[in-house]
Amino acid sequence: MYAIIETGGKQVRVEVGQEIFVEKLNVEADQEYTFDKVLMVGGDKTKIGTPYVKGATVTAKVVKNGKAKKIIVYKYESKKDYHKKQGHRQPYTKLTIEKINVG
Repeated sequence: MYAIIETGGKQVRVEVGQEIFVEKLNVEADQEYTFDKVLMVGGDKTKIGTPYVKGATVTAKVVKNGKAKKIIVYKYESKKDYHKKQGHRQPYTKLTIEKINVG
């Protein structure tokens, strides 16, 4: 059984036991988080929401919060003596999917 959930403006396909990285959630480590924006539940019987499946939830356990590797953003304009170097580290939350509840 799998589900497609919406989090952080993105859609993620999840299965029980899977570890996923999502945009940072305001939850501490070792706590549970419930996603109620379930777009689709697949398996023996497929349920597709309009836009969400009523009563369906996905429960996950927070493993950790962290920051991704640094990326370098470099802006440059030739012949204008302009250059700007900037770094960015995107915060994330690592989750383990524990249960998919079909409503």
